[in-house]
Amino acid sequence: MTRHKKTLESSKVLGCVLAGGQSRRMGGGDKSLMDLGGKTMLDMILARLKPQLHDIILNANGDPDRFARFQLPVAADPVGDFAGPLAGVLAGMTYAHNERPDISHVISVAGDTPFFPTSLVSRFCAAVPGDRPVIALASSADKLHPVFGLWPVSLKADLEDWLQSGKTGKVLAFVDCYDSVEVAFDADPDSGLDPFFNANKPDDLSTVRDALSLHSR
Repeated sequence: MTRHKKTLESSKVLGCVLAGGQSRRMGGGDKSLMDLGGKTMLDMILARLKPQLHDIILNANGDPDRFARFQLPVAADPVGDFAGPLAGVLAGMTYAHNERPDISHVISVAGDTPFFPTSLVSRFCAAVPGDRPVIALASSADKLHPVFGLWPVSLKADLEDWLQSGKTGKVLAFVDCYDSVEVAFDADPDSGLDPFFNANKPDDLSTVRDALSLHSR
């Protein structure tokens, strides 16, 4: 008898936008709140993510009131100060564990990557079984983008122990301890950019603005 994989439903997934970085290469401040001609990076990210997921939170440190207009829960890193993307993933898992026990997985989304795929959630959900813990990571052009991942909430205690014990904050070091799959995505169809192009430096903002003009045509 053929055994069919139980499908993960998007209703069991929480989106967690990692907006809490220090933006050193951008000169400091919140990259996600920088103006890009009438809208912020976070506006663009949420415009892509909200049609894919009903439940979304922001991961950010400091005063959460600066994100008040987005009307989303804001969860700070549970460990360390600006401890990297794994701490943001743990923030999402912790929120789901404490506030939404019906949620089984967290999808992490970088707060400086405004052209990520509109099929991100559906592709991730289709790539993993719904009945056992498997991590999914995004890739494009044969390069992994580990900040974009699907994380079983059942790994919360393991990740918390990992970070509190002072192990490396490198995402792949943690992922290598578990079953995982890679989900490959094509270039953004409107701009031709890598869908995981991230705005790290001031010059990257002009690339985002140029791509925005293509999207608006």
